[in-house]
Amino acid sequence: MIRNLSLLRAGVLAALALCGVVAGLATISEAPQAQLPPPRTMLPEALAIALERAKLPAPESFIREERLQRGDTIATLLARLGIGEPDARALARLPRVRQLRPGTTVSAEVRPDGTLVLLWFLSPRDLLVRIERLGPGLAASESPAPIATHQEMKSAEIRSSLFAATDAAGIPDAVAMQLADIFGGDVDFHRDLRRGDRLAVLYQMHTLQGRALRAGRVLAAEFLTQGRSLRAVWFAAADQEAHRGGGYYAPDGKNLRKAFLRSPLEFSRVSSGFGMRKHPFLQTWRAHQGVDYAAPTGTRVRAAGDGVVEFAGRQGGYGNVVILRHGGNTTTLYAHLSGLAAGVRKGARLAQGETVGFVGQTGWATGPHLHYEFRVGGTARDPLRMALPAAQPVPSAELPYFRALGAPLLAQLDLLSGTRIALFE
Repeated sequence: MIRNLSLLRAGVLAALALCGVVAGLATISEAPQAQLPPPRTMLPEALAIALERAKLPAPESFIREERLQRGDTIATLLARLGIGEPDARALARLPRVRQLRPGTTVSAEVRPDGTLVLLWFLSPRDLLVRIERLGPGLAASESPAPIATHQEMKSAEIRSSLFAATDAAGIPDAVAMQLADIFGGDVDFHRDLRRGDRLAVLYQMHTLQGRALRAGRVLAAEFLTQGRSLRAVWFAAADQEAHRGGGYYAPDGKNLRKAFLRSPLEFSRVSSGFGMRKHPFLQTWRAHQGVDYAAPTGTRVRAAGDGVVEFAGRQGGYGNVVILRHGGNTTTLYAHLSGLAAGVRKGARLAQGETVGFVGQTGWATGPHLHYEFRVGGTARDPLRMALPAAQPVPSAELPYFRALGAPLLAQLDLLSGTRIALFE
């Protein structure tokens, strides 16, 4: 009997286990699919549009802007602005309008019938000129233009020339010219540029009513060439600020300005170097004691350093020539000039970078070029190879002030350099 009870208990447990399996299987059965609503039918309905109410009223006036181009007359400019003939004749009689220069942007608010409401432009002295209707006539006024100044940072890579690189990067020509001056004592932009050289620059940009007006001063710059890193920071010492002076210095305070420019021309091509050459007229081999720069007639020639004019006039095969005497026993000579700059005569003082004269073809010259000589104690030296002495560094008393002003500018150059590296990677 006990055996029968054990068999009965085992049968009951087996039945319960089988029911559990069935129940477990029942819990994973698929749910019935949800019923999607039937698609809606789109019925187009024509709506009437009240065209008369949809039309905007004609403007009482409109604003146009034109630039005075070379060859334009005042009459053609005013006609492009939509100004009617009566007001155009009145404007043409105003001295401020007659003195407009090519390149000036002129804006005008004009009614549909050509009646002038307001005309305005910026004068060369940064005065905002306004000519507005006052009763039946026109009244002119001037006021200081609300010019704002902000900083811009840009970088560029050299592929062919400095100007090509800055143009591609959207850097103004005025900034490119400053860069050439800043680094001109260490880099010969005629010969030293290499593909892949890079530059970064932080400069001022002047704007009027949110529009770019012109570039200002370069505040800091970096030039990477042939494994060298050259950096410059603008700084004016206390005594320089009083005389609106200043210059560019390396981060350690060294003056980047040399006592002499590497080249008296901003951009040109060396057509004949220092040393022996075949004379173009005499057809004999002679020592060429200077450097010839090929350049278009009229190109500005700069004084290589501060000096006094020792000679200015005609001199044999040199043609029109200027000789400057610098401190000590150093002289520089500029020959074959088409003409001399105003005020250049014997005894006149010239600062570095001031205009001596203009490239020409006077004297023994087969084409327009500048013949440039650099002499020390009467002996000719090669200006392209000799080490040029630097100007005075930041005074030691001014170094803390210089470092405080230069630190944030150099930090921005670091930021620009890091961004450029990330882009190249």
